[in-house]
Amino acid sequence: MDLAAFFVTLALIIPAELPDKTFIATLVLSTRYRPIVVWLGVSAAFAVQTTIAVAAGQLLALLPETPVQLITAALFALGSVVMFRAAGGVDPRQGEPEETEATEAVDALVRKGHGRAFTVSFLVLFAAEWGDLSQLTTASLSAKYDAPVEVWLGAWLALSLVAGLAALAGRWLVVRVRFGVIQRISATLLALLAVVTVFGALEFWS
Repeated sequence: MDLAAFFVTLALIIPAELPDKTFIATLVLSTRYRPIVVWLGVSAAFAVQTTIAVAAGQLLALLPETPVQLITAALFALGSVVMFRAAGGVDPRQGEPEETEATEAVDALVRKGHGRAFTVSFLVLFAAEWGDLSQLTTASLSAKYDAPVEVWLGAWLALSLVAGLAALAGRWLVVRVRFGVIQRISATLLALLAVVTVFGALEFWS
């Protein structure tokens, strides 16, 4: 078992989701339905999305090694930029555009008759994760490491853990935790991974 792939994935995905729209959506859902049912629904959505991301990374890994490393480095760099921008964005304690968006998404599904908590939670988070930073990071890590199972477990566990925190203590965390600092640390780690991957590609080419 590649523990490095597992722990690197875990360490990068957790900060990427704090306080991402996934976190906010789970928080909002937990105010409408029983938190445990919400958590089960969003965790099921994460399982599907993580499988798609890992599969995409494995397909990317079938390309020649140097292009794969350069593409992966570019994705890590993009993730770093996105994370730095998010860290300097709106503080969820001051303004709540993402919470408003999540609330509207939940209300829209409820109005359409999707009254079961599990179904609503699954659909909201399944839609929210498409093209999300965590999904791109998971695909990049899957391409970088030849350890799809470990990357999948790390990503899914990280997403489910953040969802659990949002469901049980989301409001408390938003008030007390400096998410911007966490996101900047994560962005720095992604930038370092991009640099290391580029050097790996150059060494392979030489």
